[in-house]
Amino acid sequence: MKTRYSFGGDEHIFVEVDEEMSLDAFFKSLSITNAVRDSAIEGVTEICPANASFQIKYDPDVIAPDALLEKLKSLESAAENAEKRIGTRIVEIPVYYNDPWTHETLMRFRDRHQDPDGTDLDYAARINGFETAEDFIVAHHSNPWFVSMVGFVSGLPFLYQLVERERQLQVPKYLRPRTDTPKLTVGYGGCFSCIYSVRGAGGYQMFGITPMPIYDPTQEVNYLKDFMVFFKPGDIVKWNPIDREEYDRICAEVEAGTFTPRMAEVEFDLESFNADIDGTNRKLMEALYGA
Repeated sequence: MKTRYSFGGDEHIFVEVDEEMSLDAFFKSLSITNAVRDSAIEGVTEICPANASFQIKYDPDVIAPDALLEKLKSLESAAENAEKRIGTRIVEIPVYYNDPWTHETLMRFRDRHQDPDGTDLDYAARINGFETAEDFIVAHHSNPWFVSMVGFVSGLPFLYQLVERERQLQVPKYLRPRTDTPKLTVGYGGCFSCIYSVRGAGGYQMFGITPMPIYDPTQEVNYLKDFMVFFKPGDIVKWNPIDREEYDRICAEVEAGTFTPRMAEVEFDLESFNADIDGTNRKLMEALYGA
């Protein structure tokens, strides 16, 4: 991985760790941004990590651009030898696949889609070599996912599948963006799954919907009272397929303030994961559901 630095205007520096997303690139970016945060560099006002890159906002009246660049390069060298291990959590996210709301929406926008005669799930299944949409759904929820970035839209997580590269699902975005996407849609674009935190325009394929709010600026949802955004980079997600009855039940519990997401504290070690992906995933599942 060759890191590239570029300035954006007078107050930003953009750092590209690698040209494509990988867990190795994510951990390198995380190590550098953590080091920047821990160093408390005078003049740095904001740190924004992404999938295989990050952006730093700074005050040029406090720190000169060239001086900041030198500090970042020094921290990058130190990050090369940092442990690729984080303490995080694994969270179960219920998903109502092929629900009526995203189905209605996707049918309204077939003229913007690669496969106007099918559905998003049908298309995703076909281009990934599955015989049915149900087979694709199983592949989508059978393994955990890693939150590599939160943003673009407030609280929206980008999730990267924790499997070997050759087993990763790949689904392109719509040919032309939609003007509508239901809130809490579970979508897919490129190698990333996501959850639309709010209703709005979008271009990711739509596979289902979750009844579990992940962003609440009013902080009325019981598990979002401490912080309005549920996800943070490094979280691990396990999708849990549910039916309409379960969806309605969870919605009622969220409304009553009694719903609590299932989650467990875990340690994720990149070297151990790369050495034994399936074994690591089994341990993650054991932490979430018990041995």
